Amino acid sequence: MGSFIEINDTLQITAEQGFPADILNLEKHLKTPVTLDDVKGKVFHFYKKDSARIFHLDPVRVFLVQSINGKWLIWGKALIQSQTIEKQLDESGQWIDGKWQTSGTYIISEIYEPAYQELFTKRESVPGKSYL
Repeated sequence: MGSFIEINDTLQITAEQGFPADILNLEKHLKTPVTLDDVKGKVFHFYKKDSARIFHLDPVRVFLVQSINGKWLIWGKALIQSQTIEKQLDESGQWIDGKWQTSGTYIISEIYEPAYQELFTKRESVPGKSYL
């Protein structure tokens, strides 16, 4: 008997899972680039990533990716501050047949300027998943 734990170097999340879409907004970023000063001192939370995952921990970076309708928009780098793996429960509180979910906190350590963000997203997204 074994278990499955995924090790990730990418935090790919939707706004519903905790991506700060109010701060990291592509339309605004293209007009006036977001900088680290805009997120300085902020700790962000991510929620309910499917599966049991271990993210590289601070001081090792993970790539910060906004998932938009299943497509990837890579924003820069983040440092994971905490993570929790919990059983995924249904409405009645019963474990959903061996399913797990991962939540945690992160800080943003680098934000790509728009031209680099476009290039990096096109080159480094999973094939067929680039938002750009």
